Amino acid sequence: VDAVGWWKSQSQPMPLLALGGGSNLLISDAGFRGLVVKMENTDIQVLDESNGTVLVEAGAGAVWDRFVAYTVDHGWAGVECLSGIPGCVGAAPVQNIGAYGQEVAETIEWVKGIDLQTGEAFQFTAIECEFAYRDSFFKKSVDRRYLITSVAFRLRPGGQPTIRYHDLQNRCQEEDAHTLMDVRELVLEIRRSKSMVYDKSDPNHRSAGSFFTNPIVDEATADRIEASLKPGVRFPRFEVEGGIKLSAAWLIDNAGLKKGFKISP
Repeated sequence: VDAVGWWKSQSQPMPLLALGGGSNLLISDAGFRGLVVKMENTDIQVLDESNGTVLVEAGAGAVWDRFVAYTVDHGWAGVECLSGIPGCVGAAPVQNIGAYGQEVAETIEWVKGIDLQTGEAFQFTAIECEFAYRDSFFKKSVDRRYLITSVAFRLRPGGQPTIRYHDLQNRCQEEDAHTLMDVRELVLEIRRSKSMVYDKSDPNHRSAGSFFTNPIVDEATADRIEASLKPGVRFPRFEVEGGIKLSAAWLIDNAGLKKGFKISP
């Protein structure tokens, strides 16, 4: 709050950059001429336990995977499939992060922060956040007006893990794995096999982030693509709210741009 107040009091306007873990940030050699606010609030606290749920608030600066580990250690279901995703808690609602059959929007109760235009605090409910597939009200706010300071999650003590994703279902059956910790470890194992976990021993873990989201199309479009394929070709498609979700990775591979494809400068 003090930093934002100082920033707003300057006679010459300057940009403000809210920095979490910096896992998807590239900095120009020219530097950044403005105020950088590094989120360091990492507290996790239980606000309420009732009706078979627990309401947990986490500071925006908390490392996301450490938060997931904390919930799994306490036996709280709801975000176990989101293990291994880089970044901090404050960034999770912006992208509406999701993986292996879960989205963070499924558990978010509210988001708190500071309106940088007015300097006032805000608290938005999940409905006000306008969550959609890898999207939210915050992401659509092109002026980056809202600085998130904490997020509250409604989780399920003693709840069963979410096992919707096809590959995860198969692995759980193969390993006879059914607990929250089992699912977390399997998700980390799958991500690690794809160099999607921060690991200094793996040179392929370095990444500027994912550029693609899975397209959501109407059923007729999905049917038309599937009908154009050779018999026996597996075409991944999933029914979701708003249509049929296709696999961007599958589409890119089958367009002839296999993993490792390069264009020389």
